[in-house]
Amino acid sequence: MMRNLVKGAVSGVLATAAMSAVMLAGDRAGLMGEHPPKRIARAALPGPKHRPKTGEGVLGTVAHFGFGAACGALFAVVVDDRRPRLPLGVVYGLSIWAVSYQGWVPGLGILPPIHRDRPERQTVMAAAHTVYGTALVLALNRLHRDARI
Repeated sequence: MMRNLVKGAVSGVLATAAMSAVMLAGDRAGLMGEHPPKRIARAALPGPKHRPKTGEGVLGTVAHFGFGAACGALFAVVVDDRRPRLPLGVVYGLSIWAVSYQGWVPGLGILPPIHRDRPERQTVMAAAHTVYGTALVLALNRLHRDARI
């Protein structure tokens, strides 16, 4: 189990990097507005939830990669030593998006739910989570394969 946790966390970090590239591309295209991880970090820091704070960008990035690693570790433990297929990764990534951006993020008053947020931001976020799930499966399967050699 510990091996799967580590492989999943490493895969989750790699998948978060790929996902972040999609988010940055969306930002450069003018589709994102403020990045959700930064807004989540802002809300977690002391002071008014919606006022910019020192360190929110760095904390947002660290938290984003930590959350990605944790989600990757959970996925790896659930699939165990089986080689998951790409559709499962896509469903997993989109499930994280839905639970986060339709659930706990608006529940904490950080961002509006998906249907009330900027459509272009949520389109980028759905694509980014699809990339996360795809990259997670590819990285995890590669680590499983390399461990067998």
